[in-house]
Amino acid sequence: MMNTEIKVGMKASTEIVVGTRDTAHHVGSGKIKVLATPVMVMLLEEAALTAVEKYLPQGHQTVGTQLNVSHIAATPVGMRVIAHAEVIEVTGRKIMFNVWAEDESERIGEGTHDRIIVELERFDKKIDTKAKSVTS
Repeated sequence: MMNTEIKVGMKASTEIVVGTRDTAHHVGSGKIKVLATPVMVMLLEEAALTAVEKYLPQGHQTVGTQLNVSHIAATPVGMRVIAHAEVIEVTGRKIMFNVWAEDESERIGEGTHDRIIVELERFDKKIDTKAKSVTS
């Protein structure tokens, strides 16, 4: 399937105010009470999905396939974080993004993220087959 709706330059952002549930201490990725890297990653993926989701054909979705990011600065509880994603390349079903996050003071993370377009019915059948092979 060739996708003609998704174009280089499409972008979106998502944001949160860091709460105690978003900290490394709470999610188990460290003992410090600052924004957890897994939460930042979730925000970056959400921004990428938001950038392209409304342009996908009916019955299709994107799934993340690669993420290469650096978490370069800490963000305390109570500070707003905005995650951004911008499409930098579209090759067939593969969409590549530049992603970055910033708090109210500075850039806190950056990198690249790849997503691939999947047909949901076909994808779900594949997953069901995989699940059944383990439980049989």
